[in-house]
Amino acid sequence: MDVIQRATKLFDRIVVAVAKSESKQPLFSLEDARKWSRKRSATCPSVEVDAFDGLLVEYVERMGAQAVVRGLRAVSDFEFEFQLALMNRKLNDRIETIFMMPKDTYTFLSSRIIKEIARLGGDVSSFVPAHVRTALKEKLMQMPV
Repeated sequence: MDVIQRATKLFDRIVVAVAKSESKQPLFSLEDARKWSRKRSATCPSVEVDAFDGLLVEYVERMGAQAVVRGLRAVSDFEFEFQLALMNRKLNDRIETIFMMPKDTYTFLSSRIIKEIARLGGDVSSFVPAHVRTALKEKLMQMPV
């Protein structure tokens, strides 16, 4: 949300595109992620939320956009994101990738760490909105130990 809010200062319209990922094992559905993103960004009138499956550059082209904004938390993010940006440029050189760093208070966060804290009974209320925290607890209670 931090990166989204700061990107609204640079662009008239922001589309938060929730992507289906074959390489990850998400805890929640694509529709859940889209619904929660909509709820979280409801106070930003220039932000819309959508979901897609397939190549990012094809989605961006369909949306009539010219740039992709990606958040970088750490050097380890940069290596992967840099490779992705170069490949996206090869696939469609009309689309630019812009990297933004979050506030320093968010640089250590990752969904993996948040899930682990929640799974071990820790308090994640300062990291995720209340509706996500509730869903996370419910989902983790259903999972075998």
